[in-house]
Amino acid sequence: MSRKLISSGSEFEEKIGYSRAVVDGDYIFVSGTTGYNYQNMEISDSVIDQADQCFINIQKALEEAGASTKNIVRVTYIFSDRADFESCWPVFNKWLGSIKPAATMFEARLAKDEMKIEIQVTANVNT
Repeated sequence: MSRKLISSGSEFEEKIGYSRAVVDGDYIFVSGTTGYNYQNMEISDSVIDQADQCFINIQKALEEAGASTKNIVRVTYIFSDRADFESCWPVFNKWLGSIKPAATMFEARLAKDEMKIEIQVTANVNT
């Protein structure tokens, strides 16, 4: 089985030394993904918009790995303020409502103050 590294082109990947996603066998591990639009390196002030952009970025990485959001088996939500969690439920349901992966949410300080949410997922190409 081969290992494949996937990059989004984010400056953070190069500076920190990580990949947006790693394909290892049947699994795809997508790193914590924030709500930056990597095309213009802008981020919305809205946590809801950031959550949606996270999934757009995750979807792109999964597609490059030969999968889709339908292959997600685990998701971790990291909020800078746990009070924002419930307002994002409709976004999570939009992207994962029919998939229903195992999920965890926690609150932590993120790398930059403008980041309100970070999402990481694990996908299995055989699901």
